[in-house]
Amino acid sequence: MEIRFLGHSAFELTHDGVTVLIDPFLTGNPKAAASAEEVAADAILVTHGHGDHVGDTVAIAKRTGASVLAIVEIAEEFRGDGVEKVHDPNLGGTVHFGWGSAKLVPAWHTSTTPKGTVNTPAGLIVTIGSSTIYHLGDTSLFGDLELIGRRHAIDVALIPIGGHYTMDREDAVEAARMIGARQVIPCHYDTFPPIVTDAQAFAADVENSTASEVIVLAPGERHAP
Repeated sequence: MEIRFLGHSAFELTHDGVTVLIDPFLTGNPKAAASAEEVAADAILVTHGHGDHVGDTVAIAKRTGASVLAIVEIAEEFRGDGVEKVHDPNLGGTVHFGWGSAKLVPAWHTSTTPKGTVNTPAGLIVTIGSSTIYHLGDTSLFGDLELIGRRHAIDVALIPIGGHYTMDREDAVEAARMIGARQVIPCHYDTFPPIVTDAQAFAADVENSTASEVIVLAPGERHAP
C-alpha cells in the first residue's frame, strides 16, 4: 500500500490497482500536487463539509465513476449533485468495499458545506491492504482520540498540525501520543498564512516523546508504510 500526499489534507491511497482519495481539495489549493482532471479514483472518502475537504469530490466522482462516502447529510447533497454511487454512514458506521473498509469516527470541529448543508464532522478509519489509516479530519484535541487509538491498531495517523482551524502542532503531539500509531504524517499546514507551522519541529517533538515515527511529506511525495 502506498500513500501520496496531495497537499493540505488531501491524500491518495493505492493498493493492488485500487485508488482511494481522501478529501480531494485540488482546485484552488495552492499546494495541490495534482489536478482534479488527472487523478484516478475508485473511491472518494470525505471527512466533513468544508470546501477545503469536499473540494473536487463531485467532479472527480462523475468523471471516474468512483464510489463516494460521506456522513449522511453530505452524502444526500452529493446524490442531489448527480453522484451515482454514494455511501451514507453516520458516526460509528463502517462501509465495506472490495478493497477494504471505511469507518466514521468523531472529530471536534464544525462543518457546513459550501451549499449550506449543516453536518457533523468526522475522522476516517480506513483499512486497505493490510494497513489501517486514521485521517483525523480537522479535529481539535479531545480525549476520545485515546479511545479510538485503543479500539483500532493504527498503522498511520494523518494528523492536522496547522492550528487556527484545527489543533496546533503542540496539541498534535499529544494527539499522536494518545493514538499510538506506528507512523504519523502531518497535514493541514502551510497551505495558507494562518496555518503556517514547523512540521520538522512537530516531528522531533513526537519522536522525542512517543514511539511513533513521523514521516513529513512534501505535496506529491509518496510513502509505503
